[in-house]
Amino acid sequence: MSRIGRLPIPLPAGVEVSLEGRALRVRGPLGTLERKIHPEMQLEQSSGELRIIRPTDEPRHRALHGLTRSLVANMVAGVTTGFTKGLEISGVGYRAQLQGTKLVLALGYSHPVEVDAPEGITFQVETPTRMAVSGADKELVGQTAAYIRSRRKPEPYKGKGIRYAGEVVLRKAGKAGKVGGAK
Repeated sequence: MSRIGRLPIPLPAGVEVSLEGRALRVRGPLGTLERKIHPEMQLEQSSGELRIIRPTDEPRHRALHGLTRSLVANMVAGVTTGFTKGLEISGVGYRAQLQGTKLVLALGYSHPVEVDAPEGITFQVETPTRMAVSGADKELVGQTAAYIRSRRKPEPYKGKGIRYAGEVVLRKAGKAGKVGGAK
């Protein structure tokens, strides 16, 4: 049995789960998430918890078992507590600011880079060089943060650019110059 898939998913108070056909809908205090579940996986709801059941012990079903359980657990966590991904900007003159729900970034280009928040995503700018992407859908939060980071990835020589909070950028040595004299 899968170590991940066999774990029950606790349903906190205020979370409603409904399965219509293959579409799973999870409703909670932070919103509603919907996802299609693989047709071979079955969900069983009982006394405040949810279980994922696989039909056989085939490797394909074992893989789907853990995946389905993780996706459903992330949906439940998203509608109760939400997800946040932090970003840091480093570089002279690089900064971020909010204009309504739009994130405006100055990244050394000749123009400001504007990022519109997708539905269900909010941006917070703590300082001009620190920001966060928040929302209930873990996949959408990560995708939006990756999109923002792709506007100016951290470069390896000076470390300038946008990086995830806590990300370590390996630095390269620059040109060594002429060593040992000219020939």
